[in-house]
Amino acid sequence: MLNLQQLGFFRGVNLGGWFSQCDYHTEHLDGFITQSDMEVISSWGADHVRLPVDYNIFQRKDGLDRVRNAVSMALRSGLHVVLDLHKTEGFSFDNYAESEHGFFENELYQEKFYQIWEMLAEAFSGQPVAFELLNEITDETFLPEWNRIAGIAIQHVRKFAPENLILVGSYNNNSAETVQYLDLPEDEHLLYNLHCYEPLKFTHQGAYWTNAIDPEKRISFAESETSAEYFEQLFSSAIEKAKQNHTVLYCGEYGVIDKVSPEDTLQWFNTIHQVFEQFHIAHCVWTYKGLDFGLTDTRLDSVRKEIFAKY
Repeated sequence: MLNLQQLGFFRGVNLGGWFSQCDYHTEHLDGFITQSDMEVISSWGADHVRLPVDYNIFQRKDGLDRVRNAVSMALRSGLHVVLDLHKTEGFSFDNYAESEHGFFENELYQEKFYQIWEMLAEAFSGQPVAFELLNEITDETFLPEWNRIAGIAIQHVRKFAPENLILVGSYNNNSAETVQYLDLPEDEHLLYNLHCYEPLKFTHQGAYWTNAIDPEKRISFAESETSAEYFEQLFSSAIEKAKQNHTVLYCGEYGVIDKVSPEDTLQWFNTIHQVFEQFHIAHCVWTYKGLDFGLTDTRLDSVRKEIFAKY
């Protein structure tokens, strides 16, 4: 069975907003994350970064070179890399800000998706780089096609990168409860990916981009009734699915919005970190900078050291 701690993919930090959820302008791409940022992340005790990348980056002539450079920056700081295709042509997790549609019905979009993964697999074969096929499948109706497409994508990756780790998540935005419905080929370097922002009414309070909660309502950690037992139950079916298929779990995103107090933020992180450690679930916190979840925000100055002390 995979040991992600030994492989250097156990404690990570997301680099959201650099090559995804951005305007793709050269000035932004050049300066949003620098080598000094990688050093900061390494100093927090991380062993890897997750790099979300939109397909739009590869429409630039220098797109692949930019991803290569980002990986090199991480490696120079002793960090491994999860390459996450955050948006592909025809699909985005973000219905609020994006207008991508048709991926699961359109063979041309799917072929472009496979081509991206062949390109990345060839570029990073044998390096300490893991491949996350696609970020946050949304609707349950997409699952049958996603199971099929993911299986084909794995074959394309394996033509060039037989041993790089591959991460696959399920519907409802990579929720833990839906991992059990993934139907994937046996592959000794394949692991299951989930995201956790539960309870959403706590971690996303004040969020303006979802209608799942009242953006005006505020809730404390105590009122959220979050506990270690809560997360154990939430992850239980995913843990069982991973055991059945002789693999492990990776939580590629989890975090707390900047509307929450530092003290409550710390309590939430300490609780989920306890469960990650107990069940050996690898994890990558969202996110280093900006996007309403920034770990470098001054609001966390008083608790940041404690967050990462139990990380």
